[in-house]
Amino acid sequence: MPRFVILEHDWPERHWDLLLEVDTILKAWRLREEPQCGRRIPAEPNHDHRRLYLDYEGPISGDRGSVTRWDTGEYEQTTTGIILRGGKLNGIADWQPEEKVWIFWPEN
Repeated sequence: MPRFVILEHDWPERHWDLLLEVDTILKAWRLREEPQCGRRIPAEPNHDHRRLYLDYEGPISGDRGSVTRWDTGEYEQTTTGIILRGGKLNGIADWQPEEKVWIFWPEN
């Protein structure tokens, strides 16, 4: 099953990077608020990341701050979104591209 990680990143301002393992890369979104179930979290697509970020915590090259792991686990793609199975988030995550938000729902 593919993995995901959410990294708390302190540069240029505090945000959370949602990274989804897709083949050899990580698809990425910058979350403007801390993820919470039942909330619409403003997000913007970010550039693809290298897979090493699935397990990395620490400083980012080029004086771009540092990252700490906020949550990690596995995910499953469905027709309506993805199911996250992590330490903090367990439920459905739905990307709404027209609104540029992620919506996180607890698993029933």
